[in-house]
Amino acid sequence: MNELVHPRARAAGPSRGSAPRETTRTNDPERTKANILQVAASEFAEKGLAGARIDEIAALTQTSKRMIYYYFGSKEGLYLAVLEESYKRVRDIEAELHLRDLEPEQALRRLVAFTFDHHLQHEDFIRLVMNENIARGQYLAQSTRIQELNVPAVEAIQHLYARGIAQGIFRPGLDPVDIHASISALSFFNVSNRHTFGLIFKVDTTSAAYIAHRRDNVVEMIVRFMRAP
Repeated sequence: MNELVHPRARAAGPSRGSAPRETTRTNDPERTKANILQVAASEFAEKGLAGARIDEIAALTQTSKRMIYYYFGSKEGLYLAVLEESYKRVRDIEAELHLRDLEPEQALRRLVAFTFDHHLQHEDFIRLVMNENIARGQYLAQSTRIQELNVPAVEAIQHLYARGIAQGIFRPGLDPVDIHASISALSFFNVSNRHTFGLIFKVDTTSAAYIAHRRDNVVEMIVRFMRAP
């Protein structure tokens, strides 16, 4: 993962003669907030909103509860900020795919492959989304940014789809939001259900061969679904 690595437990003190450990304390508020959000994302993903503890997040970031509340207002405020940042990070990376520079089908293949890989490599994101769905979206519903954050995802699909129709590559009559839902669903399942699916069907869902085969199939399913007859 590209994010700043953080300790998952209190680090032991430096050994005699060694250089002091670098702490996460900083006079840079944005860096401090980013570190808190990263650590909190792991805590909320693993333990849920109810199980996560601000004390533990403060200890892992070497900040204080007071500072966390200063930046985010409350535990629920921090949780909502984590959700927003998680979606923002996905959209920021999608913007770097330069889909408009590619032919429509190539752009579609790159987008689907990216979504599959991102979900596979960011299980915390999947857990956060699953937890929020269990809560029926009650915290995300309070966000004033979530629709704005996700507009680029649909716009990217809308643009490549329109180019594909104009070139006779894609069939008309499809909804970009529905295309986005299909890409998300096929990519999400591989992480959210991999343990139960693997146990039920005796499949090693973590093997490189399985993942590569599944990735190719997901990309091909979306392309064939959209391709003109």
